[in-house]
Formats: sequence, structure tokens, C-alpha cells
Amino acid sequence: MSAALMPATQPMSAVQWPSRVWSRHALAVSIAVGLHALALVGLVSHWQPSPPAEPTVHTLTTQIITLAPPTPVPVPEPVVAAAPPVPVQPEVLTPPPKPLVSKPVETKPKPQIDHAALARKRVQEQEQQAAAVAQQQAEQQREQQQAAAAQAQADAKARATAEALAAESRPYLPVSKEAPAYPDKALEKGIEGDCTVTYTVTPQGRVENPQVLGQCHPLLVRPSLAAARTFRYQPRIVDGQAISVSNVKNTFHYRIE
Repeated sequence: MSAALMPATQPMSAVQWPSRVWSRHALAVSIAVGLHALALVGLVSHWQPSPPAEPTVHTLTTQIITLAPPTPVPVPEPVVAAAPPVPVQPEVLTPPPKPLVSKPVETKPKPQIDHAALARKRVQEQEQQAAAVAQQQAEQQREQQQAAAAQAQADAKARATAEALAAESRPYLPVSKEAPAYPDKALEKGIEGDCTVTYTVTPQGRVENPQVLGQCHPLLVRPSLAAARTFRYQPRIVDGQAISVSNVKNTFHYRIE
């Protein structure tokens, strides 16, 4: 019995070992698959499609080639017949010219210079020039003297004419004019003022008919008229005669200083 049970126990242990090993491999495989899936998801999220490649442009290059012109075919030159020889004329010999015979030049003797005559002539010319200058100066001096005499005569004539005119016609001029005495009453009362007197200057140069003109203080009238009567004038002359001059005015100023 024991021998029969032992073989049955060994196969059961052998069957359980492989199941544990498989479960370990399955867990490792599932972890590896999960890691790959996460890596693939990360790659897909960061992946961007690359831009399309630019098309290749094919360039066609052309070149202009200038062909050389064709070489001209040489034209054969026409054969020119040789010209006949020109006959040579014989050279005519001309006789050589005759030499010119120059006439001898006659040399005249140089005249002798008279130095004494030249000196005398030079002295005469200098004397003539000096005489001409002296004569010209004398004429100028005589003309100046004549002009000065004529001017002096004209000035004297003009002066005489002016004096005659002045004697025949001149205005009256004051010769003596004394101020009047200040009245005592006017001084006591402190009276000041102006007094104008009109009168006639006689041919003898005296004052005639003095009168007070305009407003004048009564205390100043008498001394003003008295002072005017003492005036003396040079009379007015018209055509050489003394005449009277009327309406002559004089103003007396009375001021207390």
C-alpha cells in the first residue's frame, strides 16, 4: 500500500510547480506590455508630422554662341601688262651764273665837329630862354598889378556909393535914452508895472508929443512921459533929407528889487 501511494504523491508535486512559474512569467509580460504602451502613448502625443520636402527646381542654362564669319575666298588679281619703258630725255646743261661784281662804296670823310661853335650856340639858347622867362614873369607881374589896381578902384567906388546911399537914406537911431526915476509913492505902496509911451521923432532927433498907450498906473504916467521927452535920436534920412518918424513906441518897466 505504501508503495502504491508514493508514486501517486510525486506526480502531483510535479504538476503544481509549472503553474507558479507561469504566473510569474505572465506578470512580468503584462508589466512589460504596460510600459511599452505608456512609451507609445508619449511618443504619439509629442509626434508632429514633418513638413513636405520642397520640390527640386531644375534650371535650364542656355548660352549664345557666335559663329565666326566664313572665310572669304581669295579673288585672283588680274595680271597687269608691264608698261613700256619711258624714253629718257638727255639732260640739258645750263651754264653757271656769272658772279656779281659789286661796285666799291665811296666813303665820305666825316665832317669835323666845331665844339666851340656848339658851346656858343648852347649859351645863346640858354640866354634866350632866360630872357623869355624873365619877360613872361614881368608880364604876369604887370597884369597882377593892374588887376589889383582895378580891384582897389572898384572897392573905393563901391565904398563911396555905399556911403552916399547911407548919407541919403538911413533909419533913425537912438543916441541917448535915460530910465525914469521911480516915484516915491509907488515905492511906498509897492506898486510895479509897465508903461508904454508913443511919440514922434523930429528931424532934429528930439521927442515930440509923447502919450501913454494902453493901461498904465497913474503914479507911473508922469515919470514915463518926462523920461521920454529926454530921449535923443539920430534922425531918419531919406534922399539926403531928415524927416520925422511918427508912432515910435517905448515901454518903461517898473520893478522893485
